[in-house]
Amino acid sequence: MIDLYTWPTPNGHKIHILLEECELPYAVHAIDISAGDQFSPDFLAISPNNKIPAIVDSEGPDGEPISLFESGAILVYLAAKTGRFLPQHTRGKYEALQWLMFQMGGIGPMLGQAHHFRNYAPQKIAYGIERYTNEAHRLYGVLDRRLAATGDWLAAGEYSIADIATWPWIRSHANQGVSLDDYPNVQRWFERIGERPAVQRGVGVLADRRKPTMDDKAREVLFGERQYRR
Repeated sequence: MIDLYTWPTPNGHKIHILLEECELPYAVHAIDISAGDQFSPDFLAISPNNKIPAIVDSEGPDGEPISLFESGAILVYLAAKTGRFLPQHTRGKYEALQWLMFQMGGIGPMLGQAHHFRNYAPQKIAYGIERYTNEAHRLYGVLDRRLAATGDWLAAGEYSIADIATWPWIRSHANQGVSLDDYPNVQRWFERIGERPAVQRGVGVLADRRKPTMDDKAREVLFGERQYRR
């Protein structure tokens, strides 16, 4: 059994989707990041960076429990555990891993910043909005050119953790200042993945718990002093 500590965000959705795709049994533990659950000692014991998602697998690789944080590491672990969604041949494996790293180092952080400055920042800072919106468009362009060349999937001609990691971040394209009409290959890929039943189940995990708007308390928890308190 896998204990999943999560919240319905793009990084959380990655793991929800892969668990559903792999049909692994898991128990969901809601970590309400807008309420500060991520700062609890129990959660910090498995996720010292106070970020979701995190997992505890009671049946680790040596038969003993293992805990993991960082969504990319969790995706690689689950793919290795099940032998699915990461190509088995060496060339394809590293092709998929490089696009996973592209998501972890580029798509997630940069689109997250675009989303923040456009929607959550208490002051509208023109430089920040322009910088990260432009970077969002650049990254969508990279994805669009890649998918124009490869067709259906990002890596090795098969649906993999690279696609699973990237797809949830594209769901908020409008909040990032991006229209998918400008990136037809991304749009085609995005719609195809969204039709998968496991993906639909994954984005449904805890969906009813997330508030549609952010109040001042949640804003302070997520972006205020508490994040930096030692």
